[in-house]
Amino acid sequence: MEKKRILLIDDDPDQRLTLRLPLESAGYEVQEAISSQDALGRIKLINPDLIILDVMMEATTAGFQVALDLHSPDPASEFKQFRQTPIIMLTAIHSTTPLRFSPDEDYLPVELFFEKPVEPDILLTKVRELLNGM
Repeated sequence: MEKKRILLIDDDPDQRLTLRLPLESAGYEVQEAISSQDALGRIKLINPDLIILDVMMEATTAGFQVALDLHSPDPASEFKQFRQTPIIMLTAIHSTTPLRFSPDEDYLPVELFFEKPVEPDILLTKVRELLNGM
């Protein structure tokens, strides 16, 4: 059976390592991107089954734009094949700004939104649920 592939998009190498270790221990193949540009440039090569996405990278809301690009309803979108790929958004934005966000089909098209740090067991449970169709 082929391993499920997860694309981890975060500019913080410590955060990527913290997330990578439990995911790989659970049997997932983890690929990494260090910015929104890196992720969008490589996503077609990686073809992930699930994406874990940081919000604040090269810009405060870079992750929001990645989610909008990947889940765009535009039939001409270059990323239309990823429209159904589940996205888990992890962020510390709520602790660093007064802004508040949650999943929204039009404005924040992600399946889950977690505050950093997230407990590995909780993350793994949600990853399994999303990859098994909830």
